[in-house]
Amino acid sequence: MRIGVLTGGGDAPGLNAAIRAIVKKCEKYGFEVLGIRRGWAGMLEGDAIPLKYEDVKDIIGFGGTLIKTSRTNPLKQPDGIKRISENFKKLGLHALIAIGGDDTLSVAKAISDAGLNVIGIPKTIDYDVPETEHTIGFDTAVNEAMHQIENIKATADAHERVFIVEIMGRHAGWIALYSGLAAGADLILIPEEPFSISDVVNFVKKKIESGQKSLVIVVAEGALIKDYKGPITKDVKVDQFGHVYLGGIGEFLAKEIEKALGIETRHVVPAHTIRGGAPTALDRVISTRYGLAAVDLVKEGRFGLMVTLKAGKITTVPLSDATGRTKQVDLELYNEAKVFFE
Repeated sequence: MRIGVLTGGGDAPGLNAAIRAIVKKCEKYGFEVLGIRRGWAGMLEGDAIPLKYEDVKDIIGFGGTLIKTSRTNPLKQPDGIKRISENFKKLGLHALIAIGGDDTLSVAKAISDAGLNVIGIPKTIDYDVPETEHTIGFDTAVNEAMHQIENIKATADAHERVFIVEIMGRHAGWIALYSGLAAGADLILIPEEPFSISDVVNFVKKKIESGQKSLVIVVAEGALIKDYKGPITKDVKVDQFGHVYLGGIGEFLAKEIEKALGIETRHVVPAHTIRGGAPTALDRVISTRYGLAAVDLVKEGRFGLMVTLKAGKITTVPLSDATGRTKQVDLELYNEAKVFFE
């Protein structure tokens, strides 16, 4: 039996741990493994390499993905599903394990609906895939972001400045909320609750007038401004899944504060630096468990599923339940954090 594995969308710490686990479990069962290179682009092109445990046994602590990734969307091509089906057969695959977020998993669902044997594993630093308590990369991204916010806090204090830290998070503010709360940010702004510029300006003014010399405000890249059409962007381009390239709200907010109050305000965008680091122990362990469970599903002949973590146990949900919607921050949780924003 031959199993394919691919990683799609943005890279995330823990992907290599999952790949390693898949290869190890497959070798235990006597299965061959092919690494599909560059996500769905590899399935469209039939680009694959054999994976042996001897070659991957030491990659558990590496960031990125051994088999590369891309944001290619085969559903945008009229013959995309057909080409994937043909290459599935040419490569001699019995099943494919797709590791990714909503975009990657939505393609997995489509080819599952077309009759191919597919298993999904949830990966996204944004933590916005529903029906699971862990997505590969989230814990590492939060910790990396937390450390960078703490570094900015030290500089802000030394120079008595206001800093805006723009953190990844298109539709969900999980990373911004968790890392900002953990680092002791003065204010956190997330997509789930639109804000007004005047409220932020007044918040900064109140803090400065109370004697506070420096502030750090964390804002998710997809945070929405009231009465403003859509998120702030620097570019009108979109990727193959229709997502606009976000970025710029930190700079925009810094300029608005400086203009309104005359206070020197800087902005910082950690961006990809929070997704490329060595995975935390939690990401390594959960990714490993996901990889092992995915291979078991293949052995059992159970397809069209995504492995998930619920109450500490690995279980499954249909791919249809895990795609097409976004898991956003519960406003009750956000409201708990607001005691620190007063």
